Amino acid sequence: MSLSGKIGSQPLHGLVAATHTPFDATGELNLKVIERQAEHLQGSAIGTVFIGGSTGESQSLTLDERLRLARRWSEVLRGSGLRLVVHVGANCLRDAAALAEQAESLEADAISALAPSYFKPRTLDVLIDSMATIAAAAPATPFYYYDIPQLTGINHSVPDFLERAGGRIPNLAGVKFSGPDLMAYQQALQVQSRQFDVPFGMDECLLAALVLGARGAVGSSYNFAAPIYQRLWLAFASGDLPAARTEQWRSVQLIGKLASFGYMGAAKAVMEMLGVPVGAPRLPNASLDKARQNELGSQLEQLGFFDWIQS
Repeated sequence: MSLSGKIGSQPLHGLVAATHTPFDATGELNLKVIERQAEHLQGSAIGTVFIGGSTGESQSLTLDERLRLARRWSEVLRGSGLRLVVHVGANCLRDAAALAEQAESLEADAISALAPSYFKPRTLDVLIDSMATIAAAAPATPFYYYDIPQLTGINHSVPDFLERAGGRIPNLAGVKFSGPDLMAYQQALQVQSRQFDVPFGMDECLLAALVLGARGAVGSSYNFAAPIYQRLWLAFASGDLPAARTEQWRSVQLIGKLASFGYMGAAKAVMEMLGVPVGAPRLPNASLDKARQNELGSQLEQLGFFDWIQS
C-alpha cells in the first residue's frame, strides 16, 4: 500500500483503544491473551488498536518483548478488520528505529513515538530530528508524534512541531495529542488547513475535544468502557449535548475512581473483571491485591459502571 493511500484513507478517526500488555502471574508476557483482547474490543465496536504505548507499559518492556508483542498482535489481527498502530518510541533511538522497521515489515497501519524523556530534546529542532530518525526507519508507514507532556516532561509546542516537521518527516501523519492544553489542540487542528490528523488522548475531556473539531481519540478506558464514549459521540453528533454531558460525567467519575486506587493497576483489574485476563502491571506501576480488587469492584458497582457499559 502506498504511503499516500494509507494516510489519506486511514486516519485515526473514531475510538482507538490503547491496549494493555498482558502478563502472567510471574510478570512475564502472556501473549496468548491477545486473541481475547482483540475479541473483546471487536465486541465493543472498536476499530483500531494502539499497542505498546503508555497503557501498554512500553517503558517497562525490553526491546525483545516489544518486538514479540507487535508480532503477536499482527498475527492475531490479520484478516480481522481491526487496524494496528504500534508505539515505537524509546529512550534509545536505535531501539525505536528497530521497532519502527519491524512495524513496517508487519504492515502496521501506522506507528507512533514518544520523545526520549531521560535525555530530553532541549529544542524543537532536536525533537524533530529525533522523530525523523525514528520515522525514517519505516518510510512507507504513517508516523504520529506522541505528545504527552505530563509523563515525558517535554513541553515543545505541538502546533509548531507540525508546522516545522512536515517538511522534514515525509511520512508525518499527525500527532497523538495527550495534553490538557485545548488552545494548543485547536491550533494543531488548524495547521496547514487541517492537513494533519490529531487524535485526542484524554478520555475524561473527549467531549470538549469533539466540540473543538476532534475526529479521533486514543484512550485507555476505551478498553473497558467503550459504550460510554460511543454514546457520548453519537449524542454529540446528533446535537444532544445534555446526553453527551451525562456520558462525559460518567467517564470523569470512572477515571477518578480508578485513579484513586492507582490507575494502571485498577484499569488492569477491571479488564480481569470483564473476562480479559491481562494480569497485573509491572513495577513501578503498583498492582491491587485481592482485597483491593474486591473493594474496587464493589465501588464500581455502586457507581453504576457495570450498567453503563451495557451496549
